[in-house]
Amino acid sequence: MRFDVITLFPEFFEPFLKTGVTRRAYESGAVVVRLWNPRDYAQGNYRRVDDRPFGGGPGMVMMAEPLLLCLNAIRADRGQNREVAPLLLFSPTGDLMLHALVQRWSDSAGAVLLCGRYEGIDQRFIDAHVDAQLSLGDFVLSGGELAAMALLDAVARLQPGVLNDEGSHQLDSFNPALDGLLDCPHYTRPEVWEGQGVPSELLSGHHVHIERWRRDQRLRLTAQLRPELIEAARAAHRLSAVDEAILAAKKQL
Repeated sequence: MRFDVITLFPEFFEPFLKTGVTRRAYESGAVVVRLWNPRDYAQGNYRRVDDRPFGGGPGMVMMAEPLLLCLNAIRADRGQNREVAPLLLFSPTGDLMLHALVQRWSDSAGAVLLCGRYEGIDQRFIDAHVDAQLSLGDFVLSGGELAAMALLDAVARLQPGVLNDEGSHQLDSFNPALDGLLDCPHYTRPEVWEGQGVPSELLSGHHVHIERWRRDQRLRLTAQLRPELIEAARAAHRLSAVDEAILAAKKQL
């Protein structure tokens, strides 16, 4: 798959693409990332990509024309239309980047990622060319680069051969393999640290008991922190009678 990133700061991505476990995805070509600076497609001696907003107010707005020329160059280079490689804008008004959305893009041919800056982007460009808008949450960043990296990282770690253990991501929070629940707590050596021991179930060597403990912890943690995920799992008939008993016992505590 291929992701083309439109950004005024391509240098932000250089260390990201070369470090960490997900670099395997980029180095192997499982996930191809191309960086495009709209300033290269701006006109005039100063290569301006922003201007003052109509109606007044603080800040600047990214201009439509440099973005369109940059997008056209990407489409020509890819040889693909927007149906195959849609344009995604990172914006506070976008859909939350949940696991199901990440899974969708990890199974796709890729996309064009637009990293906004300043006060925003000329709405006419958004209306004509943006296919979807994505958000990390209810807060504002200085630009879309961090959100783009978050999507690239989440997609890359789902590719075969990227993680040391092929089944590792199956145990991540929100994964369908865990019925969309949060993951359980994890422990490692030493067995006792600052007076705190490891839960006895994890030391029993009894795999059935260990898995039951982990399931119980996932249920309790999710019910406490993200009860809406419990309701979603219940609506999808993913909870067993034992699961429901664990949740009922928690409510009585």
